Amino acid sequence: MDYQFEKATINQLDQIWEILQAAINRRKQDGSDQWQDGYPNPAVIKSDIEQGHGYVILNDKDIIAYCAVIVNDEPAYADIKGQWLTNADFVVYHRVAVSEKYLGKGFSKVMLNFIDDYALQNNIYSVKADTNFDNAPMLALFQKMGYQYCGEVFFRGSPRKAFEKVLQPAN
Repeated sequence: MDYQFEKATINQLDQIWEILQAAINRRKQDGSDQWQDGYPNPAVIKSDIEQGHGYVILNDKDIIAYCAVIVNDEPAYADIKGQWLTNADFVVYHRVAVSEKYLGKGFSKVMLNFIDDYALQNNIYSVKADTNFDNAPMLALFQKMGYQYCGEVFFRGSPRKAFEKVLQPAN
């Protein structure tokens, strides 16, 4: 199948929010505290899209997955309890969610590969991310995708596990 990784548009907001609501419910069913405090919400997603940070994976016009991709802008990352692997430019991503229809088909991995490609296309060799201590699927994905644990960062008063992947320039 052919998939596209592209900027989300405002007319995709409702579909994206449905995907995120299902992901929020999955976190709750897994017993996770992540995303159980009213975040993310439609206003956050709308802001992602308006700022050009919202990205989707599409299959024709079907939205498979969503995430926010940001370059060099995550204030919480400046106060890491631990140490990043690099101190140069970085891509950070948040709010990774896969449509219920496409769960278990490897699309989280596909999304992270698209993010790596995005970073390399912009001559950036560091990808950083974080997740809740109890988000087992994301923690496993970080391990599979070659991320290294760097320490803790704090969002809305809660500690999160922070990871970084250093990319190699294409030959």
